[in-house]
Amino acid sequence: MSRTAASHGTFADRHQAGRRLAALLAERSWSDPLVLGLARGGVPVAAVVAAELGAALDVAVARKIGAPGRPELGVGAVTASGPAYFDPGSLRKLGLTADELADTCAEERAEARRRVERYQRGRQPHYREGRDVIVVDDGLATGVTATAALRAVRADRPRRLVFAAPVCAPGSPEQLRGDADEVICVTEPEDFVAVGQWYRDFRQTTDDEVVDLLEATT
Repeated sequence: MSRTAASHGTFADRHQAGRRLAALLAERSWSDPLVLGLARGGVPVAAVVAAELGAALDVAVARKIGAPGRPELGVGAVTASGPAYFDPGSLRKLGLTADELADTCAEERAEARRRVERYQRGRQPHYREGRDVIVVDDGLATGVTATAALRAVRADRPRRLVFAAPVCAPGSPEQLRGDADEVICVTEPEDFVAVGQWYRDFRQTTDDEVVDLLEATT
């Protein structure tokens, strides 16, 4: 299901990471490919991948649902539409229910909708049905936002649905089994702690940068 490079090292930035990821993806054959960058940090990576593959570029938005009092701890995620995704193991471990997170879920869904409107700027999204769709992020850690994004894309009936990232936590590709047809990683390092440790430049991607990258491809 996953592909891991034989060696790994730190990426200079998302652009370089995108080139290395694109090199793996270019070894495959694709049918009318569409590359979706997972906002925000996945979009610069996806832009490089789309350019290298000669594919269309668009954006996917999923928002992490944090645990009460610990917003950095993602227990689920939500997109602008469709059901929220919650990690059952995280809910059990913290003694939480989806109902207890309803307010946070609503807030994050509203933010997802705001971002979609900001990024699309009145432009119709690229169609997804019947084509190969590659969802790209700058890294895969817990997989909650990736899962929510993949499920939203799957509803649009792509021919093939692939998740790709430059760096993935050990075992994390298996968490996407059933939601992605394949998960492709440049590296899956055993000493993974956080995505940012694998980038020398991991500054936050802004909304304006996302908009600029999308407009540059239209």
